[in-house]
Amino acid sequence: MNAVIFDLDGTLWDSSEEVTESWNVVTAKYSVCEIRRLTVNDMHGFMGKPMDEIARLMMPNVEESLRNKIMLECMDFELEYLSVHKPRFYPRLLETLEELHEKYALIIVSNCQDGYIQLFLNQLNKDLFCDFESFGRTGLSKGGNIRLVIKRNNIENAVYLGDTQGDLDAADEAEIPFIHAGYGFGMTNRKTMAISEFCELPKICKEIFND
Repeated sequence: MNAVIFDLDGTLWDSSEEVTESWNVVTAKYSVCEIRRLTVNDMHGFMGKPMDEIARLMMPNVEESLRNKIMLECMDFELEYLSVHKPRFYPRLLETLEELHEKYALIIVSNCQDGYIQLFLNQLNKDLFCDFESFGRTGLSKGGNIRLVIKRNNIENAVYLGDTQGDLDAADEAEIPFIHAGYGFGMTNRKTMAISEFCELPKICKEIFND
């Protein structure tokens, strides 16, 4: 079985505006810590990183135990906020996923908290993905989770679609090809296969898998 494995933020949808707003609601309650108000550009830089790393970048001057408490509260409130303020799917997402689903196993691997991928799948409202995994559930690196889902689903060949350097590093760690989602949030340190729109994905997968 061949599989297309996806990052989530900056790859399947753009939740950066909504997540930024939800986190600012939480951090405003901790004014004594002098946590600056986040921008969407800040969030673009955070997305794709593990939550503990984001917390350090976001609150470098806050004591670790309090920083972790605030981060957990941000993640919990984020899920509640996104269930009402729904993020934007990238153009032609659903029909492209349906086309891919006819040939490949579709899987999501993200560095998000547990519950976040489930929220995306609920809002997509289509049974197209056979599996998913996250840092929040396993504590593994993104590359480690890619390896995990490949083994768990008996995948013979896989490719990873993501938008950041961290995604490329994860594909390298898992020793699978990488496709850069050029419409997303980040860049990579070397040239790779790339798409500029999500709907270009079936064509490049056909070339990768020779089918």
